[in-house]
Amino acid sequence: MKRDTITWKETAAVHLRAWKEIRQYCPGVFPAIFLYGLLSALSPYVSIFLSAQLLNELAGAHRPEILGKWAIAIIALTALLSLLTGAADRWQEAACAQFYRHKDKRYSDKLRSMDFADMDKTQTHDLLSQIRQNESWSGWGFNQFVGQMAYLTKGFFGILGAAVLSVSLFTASVPESAGRFTVLNHPAFLVVSLLLLTGVTVLGPFCKNKSTGYWARFSQEATLGNRLFGAFGFASSEQSRAADFRMYNQQTICRFYMEANRTFCHGGVMHQYAKGPMGAWAAAAGAVGAVLTGLVYVFVCLKAWAGAFGVGSITQYVGAITALSGNMSLLLQAAGTLKNNVPYMRTIYQFLDIPNTMYQGSLTTEKRSDRNYTVEFRDVSFRYPGSQLYALRHVNLRFKVGSRMAVVGENGSGKTTFIKLLCRLYDPTEGEILLNGIDIRKYRYEEYMQLFSVVFQDFQLLSQPLGNNVSGTLHYDRQRAGKALEDAGFGERLETLPQGLDTMLYKEFGENGVEVSGGEAQKIAIARALYKDAPFIILDEPTAALDPIAEAEIYSKFNDIVTDKTAIYISHRLSSCKFCDEILVFHQGAVIQQGTHEDLLAEETGKYHQLWHAQAQYYTK
Repeated sequence: MKRDTITWKETAAVHLRAWKEIRQYCPGVFPAIFLYGLLSALSPYVSIFLSAQLLNELAGAHRPEILGKWAIAIIALTALLSLLTGAADRWQEAACAQFYRHKDKRYSDKLRSMDFADMDKTQTHDLLSQIRQNESWSGWGFNQFVGQMAYLTKGFFGILGAAVLSVSLFTASVPESAGRFTVLNHPAFLVVSLLLLTGVTVLGPFCKNKSTGYWARFSQEATLGNRLFGAFGFASSEQSRAADFRMYNQQTICRFYMEANRTFCHGGVMHQYAKGPMGAWAAAAGAVGAVLTGLVYVFVCLKAWAGAFGVGSITQYVGAITALSGNMSLLLQAAGTLKNNVPYMRTIYQFLDIPNTMYQGSLTTEKRSDRNYTVEFRDVSFRYPGSQLYALRHVNLRFKVGSRMAVVGENGSGKTTFIKLLCRLYDPTEGEILLNGIDIRKYRYEEYMQLFSVVFQDFQLLSQPLGNNVSGTLHYDRQRAGKALEDAGFGERLETLPQGLDTMLYKEFGENGVEVSGGEAQKIAIARALYKDAPFIILDEPTAALDPIAEAEIYSKFNDIVTDKTAIYISHRLSSCKFCDEILVFHQGAVIQQGTHEDLLAEETGKYHQLWHAQAQYYTK
């Protein structure tokens, strides 16, 4: 794989944007990080400085009153700084926890606010899946940026503190009586010493960054390996898959994919690099650190031996120089990690930068008490983004207010696409859809959506109380929710529930939650559509999970349930079409027949006649 080029300019730009964005949705996280970084970086230097003064006094005049003052200062300041650092640490932890919640909300808000056409794409969900996998396996992305900001802050303030304590190491002169050791006072020696210490200090994080750079270089392979591990590594522990695993030995397939991709396994790509150049760079970084420590001790001890300062100052200078090097390494390693973080930030912003292109409209949707809304499809054609094939071609029709319309046809004939266009989840590629004579694109998007109640075929219920599922809100009209459930055929089951509308569905959030069957869940979904009380109610396979008796019960009173609403049914069970005022027959993206059940059945060469008898033969034989 060709290595991606990551520049420092891009590293700075992408993380500056991250800085601004995080400050918007979680402003408290950076002040908390900075305060903790300041206190945790400077606290050790206070102890180092005070301890050096105490040791110097012990090695010199050892005056009791002076020793007592230094001892009290050490105890008091150390205790105070420990208290402040601990409090700052707790604040930082709380702020970071809040950041993690807000970051996940940021992704959810983006999904909810983007055009449905983009949210419906597999590529969009694949991007979000990559982002979350990168976060979970090694904290890449926003998480890594926040974590490295803590290291950058600590490293920066640590360097300042160390510089203050160590500057006198280079300015303190060796006395003339030291003889040949006076060479330590020569400017050239000081320059060489500084360059050597700086070079070794920079070399350590350079080696470390070269090692960790392999994670960025092979980010795609690592992401794929982690996705396969997440998909197949835990599949056998999922309750919903238990029966299939037992019946079909699916663990064989899972094992194959787990063993076929060896990204993180023995003999895999990362293993080869870990025991090769990646490991060598990491080992070099550790060796350089040890060399630096040795050089610092030699330099400090030489100047102390020559009489440049007292024995107590050795503690100060060794601690300060070692800390200076450590903090400089921390700073440089954090910068290198941020550079390695760039490919993962690109993925995040590829997702967050998906533009909204659907026109939202500005006209207010008229709220009519008589529900007198007229919808017309005028020469509507549509193809999905990225596809050259039309899902619908030249659809022309007009809804009658308060009518019952059935939409039938074989799989792939365009039925669901027709509903998506009606609800304006997508806009037509060609033609227009009119509401009371006005193009629906001119209406305010959110207001137009309120005209429709839809029971989708793949509807979802929440693991929350029954009443909240029906209403979609925390506070609702209990009488109205109960009526909707009764109309949807859930009345008898409701009477058996121990807590009525307050009964928790499913057991994720409560031991007393109840499990509902597929048919019962479908009735709840229908009740949810009835509770919304929108002028148009759309039912996509509304009785697919119901037994024949329950289905007959629903249809027998559906006219009473729907009342003056315009109802549209998508169904494969043509028996459900008999009570509809009009039937649309879709085939290959076009409406090829339109009329009542009797009229369409009378057309013996028509598609509806063919579909009807294909189903009826199993009931008449």
